[in-house]
Amino acid sequence: MSASGHKRPESVLVVVHTSDRLCLMLERTQPRGFWQSVTGSLRWKETAADAAAREVREETGLDPVDLVDARDERRFVIAPEWRHRYAADVNENIEHWFYLELPGVCEVTLSPAEHCRYEWLDLDAAIERATSWTNREAIEALRSP
Repeated sequence: MSASGHKRPESVLVVVHTSDRLCLMLERTQPRGFWQSVTGSLRWKETAADAAAREVREETGLDPVDLVDARDERRFVIAPEWRHRYAADVNENIEHWFYLELPGVCEVTLSPAEHCRYEWLDLDAAIERATSWTNREAIEALRSP
């Protein structure tokens, strides 16, 4: 939060996947049924890379040693139910994409305040499960060489 109490309208999305392209998908505690990769807002003086590493640690307990900045981003309109968290003139968020490749499936330690369960899914199932269009696009991008 800024001194004014507003969130920075920038976030990260980190697709955690295995070398054989199984994706880690997390179900949010609220709203239930909302599935996503690792996500989170940037703090005011934080870089996107630092935010991505922090969110991976907080949401999964994994060490983001091999975090890769995709150098890609998407803009999306902030949902009305979340706009009160931002300055009055803000209606869009910029989402920065990152990837974290692991050698294989592993157990993760969820943050119970944020997520209630996880699954490792192949690309097609992960794309189908992802709630947000930006998350689906980021997973789809794994198909490219």
